[in-house]
This record gives sequence, C-alpha cells and structure tokens, in this order.
Amino acid sequence: MVNEEAYCIDVITQTSAVRKALSSVEDAMLENHLSTHVVEQMKSGKSKKATAEMLKVYKLAQRKG
Repeated sequence: MVNEEAYCIDVITQTSAVRKALSSVEDAMLENHLSTHVVEQMKSGKSKKATAEMLKVYKLAQRKG
C-alpha cells in the first residue's frame, strides 16, 4: 500500500487490523499453552519451568502495551 502511495489513513487502518489479528492469534496460543503444556508441566513437577515461561510471556506483554 505504501509503494502504491495509498492514503495514509487507509494504511494505518490496515496496519491496525493486522496488529489486532496477530494479537488474537497470540491470545489463542497463550490460552492453549496455559491449558495444556503448563498444566502438564505443573503436574509433572516442572513448576519452575512453567513459572519461567509464564513470566517471560508476561514481560513480553508488558512491552506490547
């Protein structure tokens, strides 16, 4: 769109839509990870690994906002 010199507001609208879509994918992946992998890690005694992963994701989310 930029190369085609599209109207600035149209480009911003599209980039905003892409960001929201990617955020939705991240949310779904995190929900899946928490409800499957993290639960299994906790059950199998790997709570330190599970906690480290959750903190890593939390810190990434803080940078996003």
